[in-house]
Amino acid sequence: MDRRGRPSPMIPLLAVQTFAEYYRLHRKPPVTTGLLAANTIIYLRPGALDALLPYVDEVMFNAHHILKYKDLKRFFLSPFYHLGESHLVYNMLSLLWKGIQLESQMGSAEFASMVAVLLAMSQGITLLIAKSLFVFFDYKKAYYYEYSAGFSGVLFAMKVVLNAYSDDMTYVHGLLVPARYAAWAELILIQMFVPGVSFLGHLSGILAGILYVRMKDSYSGSDPLTLIMKGISSVVSWPFRFLQGLFGRYGRHRIYGRGTVGRSESGWSESTMWRCHACTYDNHGLMSTCEMCGTSRGISIRHTDNLSFEELRRRRIERFG
Repeated sequence: MDRRGRPSPMIPLLAVQTFAEYYRLHRKPPVTTGLLAANTIIYLRPGALDALLPYVDEVMFNAHHILKYKDLKRFFLSPFYHLGESHLVYNMLSLLWKGIQLESQMGSAEFASMVAVLLAMSQGITLLIAKSLFVFFDYKKAYYYEYSAGFSGVLFAMKVVLNAYSDDMTYVHGLLVPARYAAWAELILIQMFVPGVSFLGHLSGILAGILYVRMKDSYSGSDPLTLIMKGISSVVSWPFRFLQGLFGRYGRHRIYGRGTVGRSESGWSESTMWRCHACTYDNHGLMSTCEMCGTSRGISIRHTDNLSFEELRRRRIERFG
């Protein structure tokens, strides 16, 4: 049922697609899950939440309301509201695909930090451009008084981050383009064939993604927001880690790589796995030592050529207790 009590044929399809994607994943991405759930619940407004949540017309992004009346809820909440079922499902499927890839590569804490930064920057850039066009070019109706909502601005920014260093080609609505320019191609094609979309919101998302990539390239350390996210994650997960240690379910705290010996597993990309030079076991990219034999990731093949079968056996015994 949708938020008006009518049958919703598309949302069950979203649920099925989400379940299928998560079922095949060894490590479930919690931040992507939370974002999908938040957007969907806000749209459906189940039970008592209907009275607690503001309605979409109260939070739609509008530069005039934000700047003149300091209505900050429009600034922060408008990305989580959608104008229709198809709008929600299209954005959530895009979030599912991009979120799984980015969160798997970056880790949950850094991914959560990135989403927060991209949301703030894309909304801020939209506000800045709308105000500038109003002041310098008197574009009142076009952008300054325009209403918009939806997660697509953040999704455009995520697309830029995902493809920033890619040399591959990809299809954008049937058009083959370089992956690093896919967001620009999608911006133009959507504007041409989908009337009523927020061009300024999508453009601001692309600019926010470019700015984020430039900021990451110029700063190699962990940003403060990521450190905060890691701290919160550590505090929240402490009871589970305590119970895990108490009952001795695992001998050691380690990341299970779901690797294979001598070949790469389907569905994995080279950026999320590495091969041990000692035993040729394919490990998850987050692991610093081989799951099978305990060899450090950075040891070159010259140092492992002389390892005997007995030495590998001894390492495995030590590794698994």
